[in-house]
This record gives sequence, structure tokens and C-alpha cells, in this order.
Amino acid sequence: MRKILITGGAGFIGSHLAEALLEQGHEVVGLDDLSTGSLENILPLKDNPRFRFVLGSILEEDKVDQLVQGCDEIYHLAAAVGVKLVFENPIRTILVNIKGTETVLDAALKYVKKTLIISTSEVYGKDINPKIQKFREDQDLSLGTSLRWAYACTKALDEYLTRAYHKKMGLPTVIVRLFNTVGPRQSAEYGMVIPRLVIQALSGQPITVYGDGAQVRSFTWVKDAVAALIGLMDAPKANGEIFNVGGEEAITIGQLAERIKVKTGSASPIVHIPYEQAYGKDFEDIRFRVPDTTKLRRTIGFQPTMSMDQILDAVIAYQKGRAGR
Repeated sequence: MRKILITGGAGFIGSHLAEALLEQGHEVVGLDDLSTGSLENILPLKDNPRFRFVLGSILEEDKVDQLVQGCDEIYHLAAAVGVKLVFENPIRTILVNIKGTETVLDAALKYVKKTLIISTSEVYGKDINPKIQKFREDQDLSLGTSLRWAYACTKALDEYLTRAYHKKMGLPTVIVRLFNTVGPRQSAEYGMVIPRLVIQALSGQPITVYGDGAQVRSFTWVKDAVAALIGLMDAPKANGEIFNVGGEEAITIGQLAERIKVKTGSASPIVHIPYEQAYGKDFEDIRFRVPDTTKLRRTIGFQPTMSMDQILDAVIAYQKGRAGR
């Protein structure tokens, strides 16, 4: 049994990670300032004697120091996330993501605690390798000038900082680039596309697709992503490495909207909204975002357990259950 700290422990992914670690018999401490997380996410855990929730920010150095000292491992998930939130408040995004990660790494180094840092597929930016049509961990990063890239830039800097702590200071670390994780408890509030489209379809609202709908994405079931995080934390070969975690089944956002419309039996029209109308001026989107997960599969034998259709069915069932409460 280990005592594990999860920053962002009341968030969508953090709460699922806490559940999985508790099921394995570990003690879990979840730190969250509830800026995007929710107490509702961890409500099922409140009576578990091996779970403790701490209200606080990763910018609070003394609090982070105390929690890190008392743990064995750290999963650092806390961040300003979501395209909408990031584009509307880039200053907070930069402060929280860079300074917060530095605070966590400083404490981890002080007490020599292995740390898994959550990064994002956004760091790959706009360019795709035309030979493989997938993003691979060893390829160059190419970001744009729009403030839309503030989040990607902060997470890329987090990665460089983490690698420096590992290579220069010897801190055991793992970096994970997540690709569009989906599942129960994910909020549509911050620009997450699948819950947003499903809620629109179920409620009879127009199903809004930003841009031309030809953007290509892949999606990962949250429990698959969590299993990969735990597997990488436990794998000695993962120390000091960067891994893509995601599904390789590609789909356009236009196709996604059509599939959701059919699966929900919705009469809602699919409406295309210009990016400028959705997010304001100076917004750039990523046209293609699908991972190469060869390295992940070779390291921990990762295989997704759910197809795109199964993921959509599960999210639709979850949202129907919420609507019927």
C-alpha cells in the first residue's frame, strides 16, 4: 500500500484516478482548488477511510510541501484546462500551469518523490508528420502565435522543466501527453466537445460544430487513460520518458456530430459556427490530432478497451442518467 498525492484530485480525470488507486488498496490524498474540479466528482469517495480531500491550490507552496512530504508518489494533474477557459483567461493559465508545476517539482525534489506529470497533445501544435499521419513523442513541436496556444506553451515548458529536474537533479519522473480523454463526470463547460454535443443532442438544442467540421481527432475512455497512468507510474522503464496516451481511432468532428445525432435519435440540426463567433478573434485550431502509441504499448502493453462507438454510447447513457435525475 502506498500513499499517493493527486493534484487536481477533484477533477474529471483526477477523481477517476483516485477511484482506481483506492480500489488497488492505496491511500489517496486529493488536492484541488475546485476552480474546474467539483466536490460532486469525489462524492462517492467521501466515506472511504483511505481517501482525504484537501482544498487548496498548487500555488500554495507550504501546503504542497506538507502534502508531498507525507506521500510516496505524486500524480500532478492540476492545471488550467479547456480550450474555452484557456483562450478567455491566458494569464491565469500561464501562472497556474508554470508556477504550479514548479512548486510541485520543487517539493518532489526536496523529498525525492516520484512524480508523473500530465501534459497534453496540444504541445504538438499545428504540424503533423505527413509520413505517419500521427503524432510521435520524438517529433518537433510547432506552436502558433495566437493566445489559443498559451496552454500548449505552458505545458511544453512544464515538460522541459520536468526533464531538467530528472536529468540534472535525478528526480524520478514520467511525462504523459493525454489525447482527448472522455467519460462520466466530464464537464462541457470548458469546451470539451463530446459532452457538449451529446447534451445539445439530448436537449433538442442545435448541435454546434466549430469551423468546417473536418478537424480530425481521436478519443480515449477515461478508465483506459487512468490504467495507462498507473501502469507508467509503476513501470521502471518509464522513468524519465514521455508517452502519448490516447486512442488511435480517428474521426472528424463533423462525423462525430452526425454519429451523436443518430445514436441519440435527436431531431436537432447540426449547425456550423465560425471559430471567431465561438471564441473571438485570433483563434487557431488544430486540424489533425491522433497519437502514435507504439511506445506506450511496448512499455506497458497498453490496449484501449473501448471503441469510439462504445465511448459515445457510454457518454450518452451517462448524460441521459443525469438529465433524468
